[in-house]
Amino acid sequence: MSVQDRDDSVNAEDQRAETTVEVRATGHVRRELGTHSMAFSFEGDTLGEFLDAFFDEYGLEEMLLAESEEQETAATWANYPGDPPGRWERNPEGERTRAYARVLVNGRFNELLDGFATELADGDRVALTYPFSFCF
Repeated sequence: MSVQDRDDSVNAEDQRAETTVEVRATGHVRRELGTHSMAFSFEGDTLGEFLDAFFDEYGLEEMLLAESEEQETAATWANYPGDPPGRWERNPEGERTRAYARVLVNGRFNELLDGFATELADGDRVALTYPFSFCF
């Protein structure tokens, strides 16, 4: 590797990509932000980096992310014997949302993508939802 190649690789590491996404908010999140839609630029290109930057600026982490399984789940009125039908995915510990709160990328739940490692590009839509009420 030449000196120039080394300098280029160091500079590439120092210059992290800036990504601008469209943030959509509903329910409690919209109320806290005061708007339902905004552009947000952050350093990086993953959902996790977006959330870190967004939470640093707007402080909504406690509203959306669960710190325990109790915060992640909610009791329902319907008991279902055995495993529920369909495909159920779960984010790894530390990347889970509170019961009924959801994070979507371009209309898809993040846990059905790559969780917080999901790559984002300029213009992607990130929806942060925490409805006022939830019905099954």
